[in-house]
Amino acid sequence: MLEQRTFKILTLNSISSHGLNRFPADRYQVSHDSEEPDAILVRSHNMLNSVIPASVKAIGRAGAGTNNIPVEAMNARGVPVFNTPGANANAVKELVLASLLLAARNLVPALQFAESLQGDDTILNKQAEDNKKRFSGIELPGRTLGVIGLGEIGRLVANSAIKLGMKVIGYDPKITVESAWSLSANVKKANSMEDLLRHSEFISVHVPLLDSTRHLIDDQRIQLMKHHTILLNFSRGAIIDEDAVLRGIASNKIRTYVSDFPSQKLQRQKGVITLPHLGASTTEAEDNCAVMVVDQLIDFLQNGNITNTVNFPDTQMEREVPFRVAVANANVPNILGQISTTMAKAELNIHNMINKSRGEMAYTLVDTDSPVPAHVLNEISVITGVLMARYLSIPK
Repeated sequence: MLEQRTFKILTLNSISSHGLNRFPADRYQVSHDSEEPDAILVRSHNMLNSVIPASVKAIGRAGAGTNNIPVEAMNARGVPVFNTPGANANAVKELVLASLLLAARNLVPALQFAESLQGDDTILNKQAEDNKKRFSGIELPGRTLGVIGLGEIGRLVANSAIKLGMKVIGYDPKITVESAWSLSANVKKANSMEDLLRHSEFISVHVPLLDSTRHLIDDQRIQLMKHHTILLNFSRGAIIDEDAVLRGIASNKIRTYVSDFPSQKLQRQKGVITLPHLGASTTEAEDNCAVMVVDQLIDFLQNGNITNTVNFPDTQMEREVPFRVAVANANVPNILGQISTTMAKAELNIHNMINKSRGEMAYTLVDTDSPVPAHVLNEISVITGVLMARYLSIPK
């Protein structure tokens, strides 16, 4: 049986101590300058052009988006990329609700006006009374909010808007059964995105940035909106075509665009409110993300279990025996059979096995009733299509 080993964790950003303290001190070394780490923990650091050491077995993102991580390159190496969906959902939801009110009540231009006032109190009060009609807004009850994307954040936004007295239309063609159960029965289903755009006065977008969602809201779809629509983007900047938004503001299709992603194009534009990517910037969200991703990394490094990755299937198997082999491989035929045959030739009895696939990737856990010799793991490692094979024996 393998002796207890120490895992090295490289941190590329400041990670909440609430998460880091969950690494058992006797088995983990956490550092910002580890040269041969077993895993990398990251938040916003751009890894796309980084040299990632061959020792890395997993990458953990303390957040939901993984656009700063070279996922395709990790696929080729059999390295799972973990994230923390839902851990910051409440923080983003609260910012979306605050932004609904910012836009509905014209609070940003009103604040800017109030800060520009000069004179004594009598003069200030007169200027305020004379100009307050310029900032007249609208109330939320009875207004219709369209929510595009009903994942964890979208559902929270939709349910909260219902409680504020709004009418809510939701659109998500890939909504899961679990998501549907947690959605308020008062949220109406849109038959298409176009249907949602035509009937909403507020629109909030909550989808991941993929090739299929880049510029999801463009000129054509903006033309379907009601006049004076308030559009909110707390997903990713590129999901909304900024040029199309500015044209929509000029034509009065869009009253206000609120984005959590500043850009040079949007700077100082009338009808635009940009925030400095504050969606997950709360103490609670950072703590939640750190705790979640650390627990996932520990379970993977020690037990091979996978929960919440963007490139591998969720795969968990309870440990009933000390001896386990974890195999990451391309999703091609007969690899599972070759693994079983290799173990059978070595007279290893398979106690339990699980195999899952996701797109081009597959993952297998095999528990055996006796220790796995090194030569068996080597033979599995060289099977065509196998990307990574690890022996995960529980230490003495």
